[in-house]
Amino acid sequence: MDTMNVALPQAMKQFVKDQVQKGGYASASEYVRDLIRGDQKEKALSVLETEILKGLESGDSSPMSPEDWEQIRAEIRGRHGKRKQA
Repeated sequence: MDTMNVALPQAMKQFVKDQVQKGGYASASEYVRDLIRGDQKEKALSVLETEILKGLESGDSSPMSPEDWEQIRAEIRGRHGKRKQA
């Protein structure tokens, strides 16, 4: 794991120490990692919401045919095969 040093004003440093103590974190690093994971999750949800809205606004839907499903399965198999080879 790489190390990153971050300079904080005294008030923020104290806040982090308080959160570590109150939140049951083992260290300031664990607290910061938890904050970053939360931010990553929030951004991923935002991307997902944007894609869902695009789909909803893309027009009327049409029923999926057996050929459509087979094409999707074939694409997934192809992607999975490429991952196994890598």
